[in-house]
Amino acid sequence: MNILLWILLATFVNGLIGLIGVFTLWMKQKLVDKLIFIMVAFSAGALLSGAFFHLMPESLAETSAMMAFTYLTVGFVIFFLLEKILFWHHCHDGKCDVHPFSYLILIGDAVHNVIDGLVIAASFLVNVPFGIITTLLIMSHEIPQELGNFAVLVYGGFGKVKSLVFNFLAQLSCIIGGVIGFFASGASSAFTPILLPFAAGGFIYIAASDLIPELHKEKSRSKSMISFGFFIIGVLFMVGIKLFLGE
Repeated sequence: MNILLWILLATFVNGLIGLIGVFTLWMKQKLVDKLIFIMVAFSAGALLSGAFFHLMPESLAETSAMMAFTYLTVGFVIFFLLEKILFWHHCHDGKCDVHPFSYLILIGDAVHNVIDGLVIAASFLVNVPFGIITTLLIMSHEIPQELGNFAVLVYGGFGKVKSLVFNFLAQLSCIIGGVIGFFASGASSAFTPILLPFAAGGFIYIAASDLIPELHKEKSRSKSMISFGFFIIGVLFMVGIKLFLGE
């Protein structure tokens, strides 16, 4: 099979992970609401941990610490500005039908998936078996992260069906990265040092500025401890993938 077809197939299969929340369509709303809040907590931890233990170490391997943290800061500031613009356009009198962080999670995830596509393309250009292994490793951490992203979108006001569609489209941006990586073999080395810390800055902003404050709104001590527990699980899960899979 042509290498480009392998890349397209691998990135499309990875894109299907964006539909992981489909099982919630047949659940009772009360159960979905409970799961959503737990997964928002998990997502907050996974985003922070993914930024600090996955994206930044990879970035520091590609460029200097000064440049990496400069791009991280730029990403953080741009996501702050984007949220302000989205708030001005979508919220009135401080009330939002859809919270701005829902759009931010899609933007951050799309950037992240373009990076994944570049990595998948680069690995298939080495050889097909290496490309398949790399794709499976990427998918292993995408599954829980995409479930968390879906939960954030629903919690932010998108609704289940709309969340599925938009999460899927954001995940499909992996194909764009794959195509760019194939036709411009140097694209990975050119764009990755910029995109990695930029995405990290966005993820840190979303987790620290939007998701964690949402968790603080829970007044029940027992529910607060449960959400904190899943936040820690999210952190440890991403660290575990880094340590045991070397991804």
